[in-house]
Amino acid sequence: MNAVKNVASGAGKNPVPSAAAQAVAPEKVSAAAQPEAGGLSEEQLRRAPAADYMNAEQLEFFRRRLADMQQDLLRKAGDTSEHLREHEVEPDPTDQATIEEEYALELRARDRERKLLKKIDEALRRIEDGSYGWCEETGEAIGIPRLLARPTATLTVEAQSRRELKQKMYGD
Repeated sequence: MNAVKNVASGAGKNPVPSAAAQAVAPEKVSAAAQPEAGGLSEEQLRRAPAADYMNAEQLEFFRRRLADMQQDLLRKAGDTSEHLREHEVEPDPTDQATIEEEYALELRARDRERKLLKKIDEALRRIEDGSYGWCEETGEAIGIPRLLARPTATLTVEAQSRRELKQKMYGD
């Protein structure tokens, strides 16, 4: 992140920021490079000993991550609502059909995000009740790498694979 700051501020060898440095928005910098004040970074979380699994600091890390995801999804939902309200009818039927198809795609994406919001709420409840990070099926640790990739995970990779195999064989 210091390299990005130096490039963005004009410090360092190259006074003109590179295109890659300009393209990096502050909110897109990874948690590993930008730990929150007083909290763990993603890298520190990955290197933590197994004995520290789901301690208070780690739970707080995931609580913040889930809350950030929740706020982002709610903001997107609000933006979509505004966007749909601004719709004007196009005189050309082809243009109108294109716009309606784009809206349908946007609404489908928001529907998936609505379902993700429910999973985020459930994950936040599991943090509160102390079951976050533990497999619902086996009781084993889900693991930091899996939770970093999918903070709403409720099953270990193995348990999820078994569930998907059963669904494939027997249907839902």
